[in-house]
Amino acid sequence: MSDHIQTERNGAVLLITLDAQEKLNALDFTAHERLVNVWGEFNDDRDLQVAVITGAGSSAFCSGADLKSYTMAYAQRSPDEFRSQYTNGLGFGGITRGMEIFKPVVAAINGFALSGGLEIALAADMRFCSPNATFGHQEVRWGFHPCDGACVRLPQIVGLGNAMEMILSGDRIDAEHALRIGLVNRIIAQENLLQSTMEYADRLASRAPVAQRFAKEVIVRSLGMSTEDALRLESRSFHDLSATTDLEEGTRAFREKRQPEFKGC
Repeated sequence: MSDHIQTERNGAVLLITLDAQEKLNALDFTAHERLVNVWGEFNDDRDLQVAVITGAGSSAFCSGADLKSYTMAYAQRSPDEFRSQYTNGLGFGGITRGMEIFKPVVAAINGFALSGGLEIALAADMRFCSPNATFGHQEVRWGFHPCDGACVRLPQIVGLGNAMEMILSGDRIDAEHALRIGLVNRIIAQENLLQSTMEYADRLASRAPVAQRFAKEVIVRSLGMSTEDALRLESRSFHDLSATTDLEEGTRAFREKRQPEFKGC
């Protein structure tokens, strides 16, 4: 296990903390591989409904990849092995490419979210940040471009013009700018960020998990579809949902004016 990745179960919520404060929570290759396993375990665990990912300390969520570690990993592996493990695998941090997680994921961004670190945040469903948060894709400053989802996800989240501005300039933006363009959902005081995010995650975990998973899958898979095909997908999903015990329990609880007790099936 990498000491730079901490996990903590809080009921149905999994808290994942990137903990390499001396490197602004940059991920080395070992931490990346550990995260691949963490996301897979979260996805397969029926008792976990929501994940929160954050960075240790108050300076950074994640400043990207520890390039020295990645250079060493590349040197120790054949090109084909490296590509299968990273480039053509599950992407940076184990979630930016190929990992289909239809449970809610929330990022609590407590400082720098740069390059690959921002791409991890973009792979989350919602992003809450502290006032000192700073965001940026700086790759063009060094001769390359984002390769772990930003060129795809950032335009979907903030719109084409805002994405072009961030990616093609390599400039950083602050929390207020991020909120204005929709990159983050809300700004929360640094001292309250994690607690407020965990409270929100608890609220998410109290909702019907099957309905959440089905809804998220429709939202994700409908991107790029024609309106007709997307509506057909939504209708099929709702038809499948109608056969679940959670829907039966939810409607019964509504009639009986009580809180539902969902079973996730």
